[in-house]
Order: sequence, then structure tokens, then C-alpha cells
Amino acid sequence: MSLLITIEDAADERLADYVQLREVNLRRLLEEEHGLFIAEGDKVIRRAAEAGYEPRSFMLAPRWLDSLADVLERWPTTPVYVVTEELAEQVTGFHVHRGALASYRRRPPAGLDELLGGRRIAIFDDIVDHTNVGAGFRAAAAMGVDAVLLTPTCADPFYRRSIKVSMGTVFQVPWTRLTAWPDSLQVLKDHGFITAALALTDNSITLDDLTARHDEKLALIFGTEGHGLKPHVLDQADLTVKIPMAAGVDSLNVASAAAVTFYATRP
Repeated sequence: MSLLITIEDAADERLADYVQLREVNLRRLLEEEHGLFIAEGDKVIRRAAEAGYEPRSFMLAPRWLDSLADVLERWPTTPVYVVTEELAEQVTGFHVHRGALASYRRRPPAGLDELLGGRRIAIFDDIVDHTNVGAGFRAAAAMGVDAVLLTPTCADPFYRRSIKVSMGTVFQVPWTRLTAWPDSLQVLKDHGFITAALALTDNSITLDDLTARHDEKLALIFGTEGHGLKPHVLDQADLTVKIPMAAGVDSLNVASAAAVTFYATRP
């Protein structure tokens, strides 16, 4: 039997994990301090559970108790806070889509050396929009990318919005955060990776040119929204690559560019 607890007061301290989910800076501090992340929606809650993450608590509208019963029964001592959708909105600061949230414990990211055994790696450099990070992870999962590396200033893939946009695929793709950037590129080169930076420069080869090379191991680097990759990053990459555009379009959204590149370079 699940530990069901009905709560009727939005100020109840037991709901602290779910307070003001739209306040990014507040959430970053709270989630780092307590080592947690928030899963929103029944599918994402289920995918986090299937990936082996341990829940701290659930906050659910009554209508989800039956459909998520098998998930809840895996952790019979984990509290399930039963709330109205109106109360959930008061606590979180926004309308909670479908009225289902869970707080899970984070796990330490993998070490870099653990992620270098595959053939394709994506590097997201200074991508600050959580939607783009989530969409990038979803594309990486869908196109069979072996791992994702994040530079120190890249947004958190386990922030609620990133997780939701990724549809929980952030739980599937191994990832870690680099501490020395762009010096870490040398580690990838030492492991046989060709480092290819997506950038619209005069010396960029086309994506077709890249795929025609048939490189055994590729590390694909994508830069921040707006100005893209910085010159010192491009200087350390083996190649710069562009996606040819039609109709006068000068660039794609970074998550769209990643999806196109992942598909084109699939083994």
C-alpha cells in the first residue's frame, strides 16, 4: 500500500520540494542543495522510475492514483501527497499540466572517461535555454547518440522544463558536465574522436562533406543561442561544419540543427 497523505494547505512544509517551480534561480539553489529534480506529468514520472531514480515524494491529483499505482507501489514508504489541482497551482506558481509531479533524488553524473567508448558524442556549449537543452537530449536519444557532454555554463538538463521537453529522454542518454572547456577536447581527440564544431564560418565544410568522410568516432559541438561557438572553441576543433540553407535562411534553432546533424551522421 502507498503512503497516501491528503494535504489542503499550500504552505504545508512537506510540499517544499515543489515550491515556485518557475523561479529558475530559486529552484537551482534548492535542487542543488537537496540533490533533487522534479518530474512533471505521468509519462515523465514513469520514465524516471523506469530509469531507476529514487523518489523523495509524489504530489498527485486524485485521478492519477490508479494509473500510477504500479509506480507508487515500488516505494510503499515514499509519501504520496494528494492535492487538488488548484492547490498544486498555488504551491508551484503555475497550472500543473495534468496534475502530476514527483520529486526524485539526483545521481552523480558519470565520469568523462566512462562516456568515451561510443562512436558519437554531442557537446552542448553554453546553451542557456532549458527548452533547447531538453530538445537536444530528445534528439540525441532518438538518433542513437552515445553520450552528451555539457560545458560549465550550459543549462541544467534536469531542470523541470528540460526534463519535460525531453519527454524524460534525459534519463536515457549518459551525460556529464565538463570542468575544463575547451581543453577537454584534447581528451576526446586522445580517444580517437574527430571534433566537429557546427558553425557558419568561411572555412566550414558542409554536413554532406562531413558524412562523406565516414569518421569512425565523432564529437559534434553545438554552441549557444545567438552568437554560437566562441572563436577559441572553433580554434581547438578539428573541423567546422555547416548545414546548407535555402530561401535566405541564415541558421536553425540549435536543437533543430542538432537533430539534423545527429540524423545525418548516424552510423
